[in-house]
Amino acid sequence: MTTTPDPSFAGRSYPAGPVHTVSAAKIAEFARATGAASALHTDPEAARAAGCADVVAPPTFLVSLAQATEAQYIEDPAAGIDFTRVVHGEEAFTLHRPVVAGDRLVPTLTVERVRSAGGHTMVTTRVDLADEAGAEVASVRSMLVVRGD
Repeated sequence: MTTTPDPSFAGRSYPAGPVHTVSAAKIAEFARATGAASALHTDPEAARAAGCADVVAPPTFLVSLAQATEAQYIEDPAAGIDFTRVVHGEEAFTLHRPVVAGDRLVPTLTVERVRSAGGHTMVTTRVDLADEAGAEVASVRSMLVVRGD
């Protein structure tokens, strides 16, 4: 396998991934693991008092779903990525509305940019998350660095 990602993948979108159901238990587990102490993450009554249907996920909760979706690209042999050479660069989240327990999210991956810099390759991906009706919920943009030889 080459360690140089194929730049022709820039602009490519992959088919939507499977529906992911957000659970209150996973939100609470993630909140505990990351030190997100707001009652909105663990107390349904507090979340309802704030106008939400159920407990609210911290924005960074979506990283695990985004990374699982990015695997479509990273594991695509034609993409030319040697995962042993990948280092996480940055992550950004855009929320169109809060993510709450019970949400059923459909992820779609787009490879936005592939560029060389200093002997390495920078890859920017975006995972758009929509509800089953197609309404935007959130986007997760990641920049991965694929270290050169």
